[in-house]
Amino acid sequence: MNRREFVTILACVMTRPPAGHAQSPAKVRRIGVLRLGEPPPSYILPFRQALSSLGYVEGQNLIIEYGSAQDVDGLPEIARDLVRRNVDVILASGVPSVVSAQTASTTTPVVFVAAVDPKEAHLVTSLTRPGGNVTGISSVFGDLTGKRLELLKEIVPSLSRVVFLSRAANPGHAAYAQEAELAARALNVQLQILLISSANDLEEAFGKARGADAMLQLDDALFTSERVRLVELAARHRLPVAYGPRDFADLGGLLSLGPNYPDLYRRAATYVGKILNGAHPGDLPIEQPATVELVINLKTANALGLSVPPTVLARADEVIE
Repeated sequence: MNRREFVTILACVMTRPPAGHAQSPAKVRRIGVLRLGEPPPSYILPFRQALSSLGYVEGQNLIIEYGSAQDVDGLPEIARDLVRRNVDVILASGVPSVVSAQTASTTTPVVFVAAVDPKEAHLVTSLTRPGGNVTGISSVFGDLTGKRLELLKEIVPSLSRVVFLSRAANPGHAAYAQEAELAARALNVQLQILLISSANDLEEAFGKARGADAMLQLDDALFTSERVRLVELAARHRLPVAYGPRDFADLGGLLSLGPNYPDLYRRAATYVGKILNGAHPGDLPIEQPATVELVINLKTANALGLSVPPTVLARADEVIE
């Protein structure tokens, strides 16, 4: 999707709050959005709509400053720029963005969304009382990596070697790699861990995965920003891949199993609204997803010559045909 299409889609949300909702103060508030790559419209639209329902409407009393980096190294400067613009709150997606925002300012409130284990990443002191200037919505599901591998085994019964694509700098890497190893042993599958440091390593990583029966992928902001390229690489190498965000399945990935990310962004707007109304982020408990959704792309399965068992299709929240 090009930038013009992206802006056009963003313009298609409601421009005024529903009747009966309290209006926000007349003061114009600024929200900074910090992440790797432009936010997918399917994520940002629910966020903007939820803010609108709270009385914060772009063009009236709200300005959203978008700060998108092409790689992790670019995030710190963009975070500092958002702070210099005097944003009232920063919405940060993924741990690298949260760390950059937290480093740029210890006073500007930061609401994170889709950050793995914020306590393990030392972003907060506790989930119930975060402290500091950071709070938000986590995307932690410790056993999802194992469940994704189990799904791949059901779809590819002959599965014997699987690759786990990860980024070493991700704070959740060790825990997720351990989960993948435990699941692989339980399923009698050989696991190969491939680590990358930047998007420049992706082509080489898929080359090293040659001969594998399938791939698992860590939920990582870098991978989300490179989702189109990753799905294309998987198709080129005819590699079944299990992802987290459903965007991958929508783009042609075999399956996704993870939180409903548009809903996480919608819920993040509630945090932003509370902070704009005077709440301190350190006093707002961190939420975790209550459910996950399974999406199966049957077109991709057919293209790979795979037969998805009826038992798997029956468990899917959506099947793309």
